[in-house]
Amino acid sequence: MPYRRTDNVRRKLAARHDAILSAARALASEGGIAAVQMVPVAERAGIAAGTVYRYFPSKTELIADLVAALAQSEIAALSKAADAAPGPLSALAAALATFGVRALADRRLAFALIAEPIDRDADAARIKYRKALAGAFETRIRVAVAGGHLPDQDPGAAALALVGALIEGLVGPLAAPIADDPAKRRATVQALMLFALRALGVVDARARGLVVQTRLPLAH
Repeated sequence: MPYRRTDNVRRKLAARHDAILSAARALASEGGIAAVQMVPVAERAGIAAGTVYRYFPSKTELIADLVAALAQSEIAALSKAADAAPGPLSALAAALATFGVRALADRRLAFALIAEPIDRDADAARIKYRKALAGAFETRIRVAVAGGHLPDQDPGAAALALVGALIEGLVGPLAAPIADDPAKRRATVQALMLFALRALGVVDARARGLVVQTRLPLAH
């Protein structure tokens, strides 16, 4: 008779899996993707390195799972904020604000998740995230265009350009240092929101109004 895991065993396995990913996230937040190594992850999680390897046979697989988990969380937060907005343009503004605030709340982690140089195999998961991010913005742009709130344009191309602008403006190597200054973080997010809305064709006065009216969310 084949062995069947009990609910308790499954819960313990899931908890250990989550602990490993949590440790990997903490290390990535502190030192970027380069800091995510199997032994330090095991030490941070309070388990043996061999146990980490049982869950993730290679560092590439660990990083891929970490990126996938973080990406799912970020897209969910962005979508939740947009879904709660009263209209298509407000939804787009809310999505922009949410992405910006969360990226600047942990800039090193955001850079690791999106743009930090890593090996080709691990980068495949990050490309999926960038596509999902662009897709989330494309959905909001498409709805706004269909409703006449934005001028006619290619929503897919616009969303890709938007993602590029946000990445460079928020976490790219040329982005201005902000550290832990809440006022600067807020100003940076609002500046990028205004730029994005203008670029998509929102009349300037209305774009400014949307930026002012959008309540910047708590980061995490």
